[in-house]
Amino acid sequence: MKRLLGLGALLAVIVAVTATVAAEKTGVAAAKAGLAPLNEFVGEWKGTGGALPARPTNPTWSETINWGWRFKGDDAWMQLDFKNGKYYKAGELRYLDDAKKFQLTLTDKDDKQVVFEGEVKDEVLTAEAVDKEKKETQQITMNLAAEGVRMIYTFSRKPEGRTLFTKVYQVASNRAGESLGSRDKKNECVVSGGLGTMAVSFKGTTYYVCCSGCRDAFNENPEKYVKEFEAAKKNKK
Repeated sequence: MKRLLGLGALLAVIVAVTATVAAEKTGVAAAKAGLAPLNEFVGEWKGTGGALPARPTNPTWSETINWGWRFKGDDAWMQLDFKNGKYYKAGELRYLDDAKKFQLTLTDKDDKQVVFEGEVKDEVLTAEAVDKEKKETQQITMNLAAEGVRMIYTFSRKPEGRTLFTKVYQVASNRAGESLGSRDKKNECVVSGGLGTMAVSFKGTTYYVCCSGCRDAFNENPEKYVKEFEAAKKNKK
């Protein structure tokens, strides 16, 4: 009887551990893996926008976009904050593991949320949303250029019944603090795997994180992230 009870306890432990690992794979780990192709979006970008097609007489505007990671429990996503944005003021980017798609939710100046969904192909995020009121499909494309120093996003629309999108405006940004052709050695973020720009320390060793969200996550449990980071480096060799 005692032996059966012992086996039962062992099975319970195995089930609990398996459930924990599964939850981790479908939680933060899955989100980080899914969003990894867009890791280098994280950072501050100084942009200039204008209507398309571009003409010398077109009015332009300036806006700053901050990309960063956010972590809550077993959930993780990227957050966007627009400063002086002409059309948007905030956003969230998530990876939908079941659908294998990216979901970009943007909040406009009137607090209306627009949900775009799409894929990354050839390092370009292309996401679309259907506006039933305007009877059109809206599209946003985002990509990096100039070895990651420049980010460009373009908004297009396709009226109902049409087959082609028409470009409406574009915002081209430079990564804050960097100029074209000036990138040196890259430091890897110990939390997300993105471009590390902020130094953190654990047991006398310096590591790097890409944003305040990753910094906060690291400070909450540095041993966990260092262990995962070192294991990932060994697997790459």
